[in-house]
Amino acid sequence: MNLDLRGVTPPLITPLKSRDEIDHPGLERLLEHVLKGGVSSVFILGSTGEAPSLSYRLRRELITTTCKQVAHRVPVLVGITDTAYVESVSLAQTAADAGADAVVLSAPYYFPAGQTELIQYIQDINTELPLPLILYNMPSLTKIWFEIDTLKELAELENIIGLKDSGGDLDYYEQAVGLKSIRPDWPILIGPETKLPDAVRLGGDGGVNGGANVLPDIFVGCYQACIAGDEPKRDELHGRIIAFQELYEIGKYESRRIKATKSALSLMGICEDHLAEPFNHFFEPERNRVRAILEKHFPECHLP
Repeated sequence: MNLDLRGVTPPLITPLKSRDEIDHPGLERLLEHVLKGGVSSVFILGSTGEAPSLSYRLRRELITTTCKQVAHRVPVLVGITDTAYVESVSLAQTAADAGADAVVLSAPYYFPAGQTELIQYIQDINTELPLPLILYNMPSLTKIWFEIDTLKELAELENIIGLKDSGGDLDYYEQAVGLKSIRPDWPILIGPETKLPDAVRLGGDGGVNGGANVLPDIFVGCYQACIAGDEPKRDELHGRIIAFQELYEIGKYESRRIKATKSALSLMGICEDHLAEPFNHFFEPERNRVRAILEKHFPECHLP
């Protein structure tokens, strides 16, 4: 199955109304917002989507609702990373039944596996997945990397169709792009959003960038300018992506990136800013800082 995932994919936040309740109107508005912005696909139940903090019931509801609303306008990618093998397979089956296009899997977290164990794990689970698989390198949260030699071995599995790299090491990313000599069909996507132009320059295929929840048109436009060789436009939009990073400097906890993203979307009237426990949303002082940054740099957000 060949999916064209070149471009910008938002790792969608999960709009929540309460502890175990989806903000359905907010999810609908968010999906239409990013689709209008020209994204190539949507990725639910990733790190930005707070997947590990959500109940399996809610995850299934989110999968079904998202696939129904997107209605095949773009591919839907579903994160199935879990500490339990059988739960990952079960979520993948839910995704297939709902009409999703691929699943995304990082290394199991908490107890870090060795590379030999990681290869065996992927080989085993791959045989049980009803959808194509995209590997997700997220060492800051899983404590291990998909080493390049590991990826070379896993590239022999036809059902694996690409890689999202959130490691932030451009030398590693360039080596990952080199895997196209083995698997020319693989999209190699980058997570850290300020590195989007670097990723394209190195032969990559775009990004899975959290800021695209808020400003999809800026991220999509930057990618398109990179592909077209329009350096002035690329530099202008990349500068705006860099300015957007000011939001992530608000707060002091590791969860601040998700808090800032949800706060911005809430201020824009798209969805509520409730976070999965144990995390709090931004309170008024932080929300005011988010508002000030958006009003200063991104007046097109039209904050009420």
